[in-house]
Amino acid sequence: MFETLISKLQDDKYLTLETTPQHEPSMNSIIDKIKKFKIDTKVDGFTCTDNPLAKLKYNSLFAALKIQNEFKKPVIATMTMRDKNKIALQSDLLGANDFDIRAILALTGDPAKMSDQPNTKGVFEANSLMLLKMIKSFNYGMDFSGRPFKIEPKHIFPFAVVNAYAKNFGSLEKKMHLKIQNGAVGVITQPVFDIENVKKLLESFEVAKENVEGDKKKAQLILGLFPITKLRTALFLSAQVPGIHVPQFWIDELEKAHSISEDEEYKVGMKLSKNLFDEINKIHPKIHLMTANNKFEVASEIIG
Repeated sequence: MFETLISKLQDDKYLTLETTPQHEPSMNSIIDKIKKFKIDTKVDGFTCTDNPLAKLKYNSLFAALKIQNEFKKPVIATMTMRDKNKIALQSDLLGANDFDIRAILALTGDPAKMSDQPNTKGVFEANSLMLLKMIKSFNYGMDFSGRPFKIEPKHIFPFAVVNAYAKNFGSLEKKMHLKIQNGAVGVITQPVFDIENVKKLLESFEVAKENVEGDKKKAQLILGLFPITKLRTALFLSAQVPGIHVPQFWIDELEKAHSISEDEEYKVGMKLSKNLFDEINKIHPKIHLMTANNKFEVASEIIG
């Protein structure tokens, strides 16, 4: 299952869809929605987020297990460094390995001060590079302290993330290089909204891979795509989210549509998003699709 996913990533078209577990003790609503739009037939795999914005949600590893068992498709489970120390992180990796949850997206995590749980404190023993190094140790049959396991874990496939935009792309290249060097098979960008931005990221990724050797050369850039169907979303992302660049022409088009009607606003946003999806597929068909609040109907429309 995972070997097929990685093969598609390295040699073929690749498309994953983000799912966000909810503030409830069940994944059934998400599973039902995936079935409703038959989205499982349109993607190569899924990801599960890990308490984004430090808000309490259903556990990402259990969510990955539920979706993977239901649809027989690989799921990349997100793990953040915010909530757990190196003991708990490794313990989770061991348990997940037994249930064949073997693709892990390593994140540092949003600040604990953003949490909806009072007086929450972040752990943050290190950033996401430590988790990548832990996974590398597991893949060599030992824990992070160098102690060998009596039974070697099944191979784990680590993924990482990177900003989609920077005034100085050299800083992005350094971050991508470190993540590739520490074993990331795929580096997922924050959402892109401009094909020129896509081309610049692809150039930077090749620079980041210049001094790596062996299988690390096979690492791939995965372009994040987040369909925008509202002007306020475009304005928020442009002004408030570091590492994302929403081109002015997107905002101009959405402003015109907004002045006409909500339906026109949706139609224009969908057209811009769909056109970008099609353009990316022509030059680098490796995409991670994200939507707000599991809007799989939007994802289904984009994929077609």
